Amino acid sequence: MPSLLKNGVTGNRDDSNQILFDSVNERFNADQPPLLLAVRNEQQLENVTCEGIYPHHLQGICTDGEFIYWSFTTTLVKTDLNGKLQTKVPVANHHGDHCFHEGKLYVAVNLGKFNDPDGNADSWVYVYNADTLKETSRHEVQEVFYGAGGIGVNNGNFFVVGGLPGTIEENYVYEYNDQFEFQKKHVINSGQTLLGIQTATFAHGRWWFGCYGKPAILLVTDAAFQMKGCYEFNCSLGIEELPDGRLLSASGHCEKDKGCTGAARIAVPDEKSGLRLFKTTGDN
Repeated sequence: MPSLLKNGVTGNRDDSNQILFDSVNERFNADQPPLLLAVRNEQQLENVTCEGIYPHHLQGICTDGEFIYWSFTTTLVKTDLNGKLQTKVPVANHHGDHCFHEGKLYVAVNLGKFNDPDGNADSWVYVYNADTLKETSRHEVQEVFYGAGGIGVNNGNFFVVGGLPGTIEENYVYEYNDQFEFQKKHVINSGQTLLGIQTATFAHGRWWFGCYGKPAILLVTDAAFQMKGCYEFNCSLGIEELPDGRLLSASGHCEKDKGCTGAARIAVPDEKSGLRLFKTTGDN
C-alpha cells in the first residue's frame, strides 16, 4: 500500500479515504473470511465511547479487529467495537499504552518514577490473554531508563517508549525480540516532547507516536525512526491501526470525585496535520 505521507508534508489528501478502503482487497482475500468479516465491521465503525467510569485516566487503546482494549492506568478493559463492556480487571499502577499481538495484550508498565533524571523507574511489560484478560507473564525491560509508558509491535519485535526529563532534546525507543531480550536503543531526533512519548503504533510503514503538550504533539517516523513529521494532533491517549487501514485516535475526560471515561474516533493520514479525524454520520 502506498504511503499517505511523503516526507511528512505532501500526499494526495483527496484520495486518502478511497486508498485506505481499496487496500482491503490487497490485504485480505477470500480464504480469510474472519478477517474480511472484521474489516466489514470496522467499515461500519464510527465514534466509540467506552462503557464505564474508571478511577484513573486512559493511557492507550488497541484492537484485534473484533474488540477494543482500553488501558485506564489501574484498570484493563475489553469492549466490543461499539464500546459495550465485555470484561475488566484491576491492574497495577501504572499500566500504560499497550498493543495486541497473536492473541495477547502487551502492556508497558512502570512501577517506579517517571521522568527521573537518575533513572529511578521500574520498567516492565505485562502480558495478558486477550480473551480473558488473565495475566500470563511479565518481562523486565529495565533498559527503559525513564519509565515504560507505551509499546508497539513490528515484524514480531516489540518497541517500548516512555518518559523523558525536560532537559533532553531527543526521544528513545527500546527494541526487544519476542522473548523480550533487549536488542537496541533507537534515538528519535524529535526535540523535547513533554514527558516523552505516551503512545505508539506502526501503520502505513511508519511509526506514529502520541505526546502530551499544549498543544499535544504527534511524531511520525519511518521504520528506522528517522523523523518524517511533527504535527499538532492529539493522540496522546491512544493511537491504533484498524485492519482496513484507518486508525483509531483515543480521547478521555476525568471529572473530580467521579472518575474518568474514554472514547475513540477514526482518523486517516493527512499531509498537513499528520492525521485528521474521519467524518462519520454521527458528526455534525
